[in-house]
Amino acid sequence: MADRKTRIGIAGAGNVGRSVAQELLDNGHKVLLIERARRKFEPHVVPDADWLFADACEVSTLEEAGAETCDVLIAATGDDKANLVVGLLAKSEFGVPRVVARINEIRNEWLFTQAWGIDVAVSTPGAMVAGVEGAIDVGHLVRLMGLRQGQADLAKLTLPQDNPLVGQRVGQLDLPANTAMVTLVRAGTVILPKADDVLEAGDEMLFVSDSSAESSMRAAIHGDEPIRALKDLYGL
Repeated sequence: MADRKTRIGIAGAGNVGRSVAQELLDNGHKVLLIERARRKFEPHVVPDADWLFADACEVSTLEEAGAETCDVLIAATGDDKANLVVGLLAKSEFGVPRVVARINEIRNEWLFTQAWGIDVAVSTPGAMVAGVEGAIDVGHLVRLMGLRQGQADLAKLTLPQDNPLVGQRVGQLDLPANTAMVTLVRAGTVILPKADDVLEAGDEMLFVSDSSAESSMRAAIHGDEPIRALKDLYGL
């Protein structure tokens, strides 16, 4: 018997929704696109997906869509209020196991939590800001994204020449127990860090850490220097 395809509902068939739908279809999933705007309802653009012309913020629409049979529901509209409503209805009324929501305005990021039924929140503006900061802010920890509803952080540091870590071995890093350096990028090459690897200026270090470990991370990454890194990272 063939494995059952994962069924994914997507609220919002704009550029983001359609792109995500096509990618998921290419990966073998079954996708339903829900769109309320006539101008965006274009089944021929993603012909392999199922389409429903309706408002995903309505309980009746999610009933018609069979939301209770979805493994994942993605709220991908350009309206944060709509995405929050869709997420809450999907989780509370239909018990969808995993709800992913798009954040359009950074100022609304604090709302996208499990209280609104959101398991994973994706901020397009936040990702762009992190990308810019990561490119220009050498020597400071840059928060790339939050994990597990803000319980953990993914952050990057590009080592400047004067950082005290230059010349040290990875095994000498005095990181907190709940923090790990998961990747080292050097001259465009991804390195899985080993204890004997020596850190060099220009290395890009990727960390996963508990959000509460900021003081310990500051000491480990910057030694005794009074650098603003984690204050910037956590908005202190």
